Amino acid sequence: MDINTELTAIKGIGEKTAGLFSKLHIMTVGQLLTHYPRDYDKMESTVTVSGLVTGRVCAVRASVIGTPSTKHVRNLLITTVQAGDATGLFRITFFGMPYLRNMLKPGMTYVFRGVCQEGKPLRMEQPRIYKPEEYALLQGTLQPRYALTMGLTNNGVSKAVRRALESITLTEYLPADIREEFRLIPYADALEKIHFPQSTEELMESRRRLAFDEFLEFFLALRKLKEDNQVRRVEEPLACVQDTKRLLAGLPYRLTGAQLRVWSEIEADMCSENAMNRLVQGDVGSGKTILAFLALLMCAANGRQGCLMAPTEVLAVQHYEALLEMSEEYGLCIRPALLTGSQTAKEKREIYGKIAAGEVNAIIGTHALIQEKVVYRRLSLVITDEQHRFGVRQRETLADKGKDTHVLVMSATPIPRTLAIVLYGDLHVSVLDEMPAGRKPIKNCVVNTSYRQTAYAFIRRQIEEGHQIYVICPMVEEGEMDGLENVLDYAEKLKLVFPDTIRIAALHGKMKPAEKNSIMDAFARKDIDILVSTTVIEVGINVPNATVMMVENAERFGLAQLHQLRGRVGRGDAQSYCIFISGNDNEQTMKRLKILNSSNDGFHIANEDLKLRGPGDLFGIRQSGLLDFKIGDIYQDSDLLLSASSLADRIAAEDPEETSSRYSLLYEKEKENWNSIDFRSI
Repeated sequence: MDINTELTAIKGIGEKTAGLFSKLHIMTVGQLLTHYPRDYDKMESTVTVSGLVTGRVCAVRASVIGTPSTKHVRNLLITTVQAGDATGLFRITFFGMPYLRNMLKPGMTYVFRGVCQEGKPLRMEQPRIYKPEEYALLQGTLQPRYALTMGLTNNGVSKAVRRALESITLTEYLPADIREEFRLIPYADALEKIHFPQSTEELMESRRRLAFDEFLEFFLALRKLKEDNQVRRVEEPLACVQDTKRLLAGLPYRLTGAQLRVWSEIEADMCSENAMNRLVQGDVGSGKTILAFLALLMCAANGRQGCLMAPTEVLAVQHYEALLEMSEEYGLCIRPALLTGSQTAKEKREIYGKIAAGEVNAIIGTHALIQEKVVYRRLSLVITDEQHRFGVRQRETLADKGKDTHVLVMSATPIPRTLAIVLYGDLHVSVLDEMPAGRKPIKNCVVNTSYRQTAYAFIRRQIEEGHQIYVICPMVEEGEMDGLENVLDYAEKLKLVFPDTIRIAALHGKMKPAEKNSIMDAFARKDIDILVSTTVIEVGINVPNATVMMVENAERFGLAQLHQLRGRVGRGDAQSYCIFISGNDNEQTMKRLKILNSSNDGFHIANEDLKLRGPGDLFGIRQSGLLDFKIGDIYQDSDLLLSASSLADRIAAEDPEETSSRYSLLYEKEKENWNSIDFRSI
């Protein structure tokens, strides 16, 4: 058995189970072994009912009192039962689990494990149920928790991984002196211990090795991609134009000092004899879009075409409408067009014709912009918005559609400049470090789950005033991870909390693109009052009428991502609010989240986040999706990332032709993983 062996070769995995794994894009043994746990449960000691602590995951040994009752509420089946011991009673609620009515027998003793919530008596929703002897074997251990799909269990994945590890021979591909230099354990040990750690120390050692490998493979591959991406000469440089100056003078607001500085850098690049390759970083609301429009205007005034690629159709439409309105209002020479995947074949053909003929000079769209059928006429500028949703390959594909094409990429993800230089070695980095005047600061609060009912009352008042609400959950569906809120169930629960007149919809990344676009578009049109979503809304939607962002299980996200999420509100004239609800109210967790109260500077927040995190916090905290590594995180592993980058440089200098036997196994592994490296995210 090797890493390319199909899953069905593992004992106990038939075609049906293999089909479930395929939904997680796991088809081979190698893909299974690198399906790392999302989190680890330290199975705590059991407590009595009197020892339950609200807001925390607790395992309580208690007996069922009475027969469970069930009722239907708006097509949702709810099962409730009481349990207790000599110290007290508590109430348990289950959603959509009718079989529990027959399973939970009066007088039987179980261990119920879940988040304890306020109430009289105390409550638990959807706790895991164990037999006492079953839980006794788990107590004190670190249990891996995997990303799952309906039909797969943690236990099933763990068994498959263990059997695969017992059957496969793993090759060590890093020379011993390099492992010693960077304090890395053997590869085979790392793979076993990441799935089945005996201690936190083993867990940290294994994670360090696997994250280093991931970064090293990434940088070796990235250097190959960038070999031909040297400084490109421009045969016909653009000229500075009066059109941009007239627009700046006519705007009803003044650009900030940071915007003017970055615009002068962009303008100088576009007039240079070398093609521009520039990254503009700035928090949500710092004013990147007007800079993109100015660059498109400069292109148009020079008789050239420019295009702007957005990560979602909704955002592409919003950019197009804003640019069209600005062009008409100020009499600009921009003739914009919109090109997206959902347009009909006839509509696309008409737009293709206008692009090829030069009838339009500013093309706004999604990935449709890089299709083979699109032929540009004198394309001189390519802009990608929220660039980490695209990548080197897509950026280059689009740039290659023109001649001497300038490239401008934009990101709202706060990433320290030192890391940006390493990750985007082919780009010059500009930072918008100043916010426009007059914006009302978002009011933040960090609370535990006992505040939830108060939050619901506040949300209802905001909706009555005509505003809209985002609610963010870390999971899509029940079963992905225990004890965390999920979008599908939460949307149904909110329908029980709020009256029928309040329109509630769910949104997540597993939906088809057309369905996601339809929901985001409906929210933008004010046809939805509360949008329950995963972080899929982190980019790609601009709704000035949305005034509240409530994040459930906020402790599960990196602060940089929470900062970006709150950038979805505060875009209009009304006061906006962020409510961060933590399912864990221990002092360190709350201190970390309260950093969001003290600053609106994304760079400061990301750096402060790292200072407060201990080794145990490196798991289960989902950071921004800037680079979608499987196990590494560019924030918490920044030192490791820089080390891997320097080693990649050293190897390239030592063995430029890749002929040395010293690194042959490393090169083989890199080639095997080439197609799995997510260059969309860089």
